[in-house]
Amino acid sequence: MPSAAPNFSPTAVITGGEGDLAHAIIAELQSAGFTVLAPGRADLDVTRADSVRTFFANLPGLDLLINNAGVCHDVSVTGMTEADFDHVVDVNLKGAFLTTQAALKQMSRQRHGHIVNIGSYSALSGPAGQANYAAAKAGLIGFTQSTAKEYGARNIRANGILPGFLETKMTRHLLGDPTWRENLLSQHALGRLNTPPDVARFIAFLHSMENISGQIFQLDSRVRRWS
Repeated sequence: MPSAAPNFSPTAVITGGEGDLAHAIIAELQSAGFTVLAPGRADLDVTRADSVRTFFANLPGLDLLINNAGVCHDVSVTGMTEADFDHVVDVNLKGAFLTTQAALKQMSRQRHGHIVNIGSYSALSGPAGQANYAAAKAGLIGFTQSTAKEYGARNIRANGILPGFLETKMTRHLLGDPTWRENLLSQHALGRLNTPPDVARFIAFLHSMENISGQIFQLDSRVRRWS
């Protein structure tokens, strides 16, 4: 069964629509013929159920949801406040839950749809100082797989992307430190970072692969041991 309804351009929603990765995805999907909605927090606050319900209630159709909204607040476990933990989990994990829940209602009626969750390598590596972020992104992996199993019979797919460390306006202050940058690049077999346009191209390609669901794709060259 095809995953996109015929005779009209597919619609994609990208949460966290103001970031550099979102901008790259917007451009890629528009070039592929999508109608793209990429709200920022002012138009869609993924941590608020009422904001999510209002936004999705006004959609005439939905073919692709990309849960891209994210935030990090790095601090040691003993220095982390409850608010630090809650905010990061609320945006990165609960936000994806709320938007996915709303999208599934629409997609279930259509009997097709695709949800792509933007995760992080931190979910696999658990870096020091990122207990809140790593926990949220690890939870997102399980959430992706559960969604795929629950809704596969309705022709709805769910996949996860670990984009790799991207050079964006949010990370450039880190990459400006030559020692920090050299250490980061040394962890990559290719000695270079992934880019937002490459991630966007992968997402567009993945959406075209109608028989893939419940998978987590790491898009950089950090090599991990099989567990």
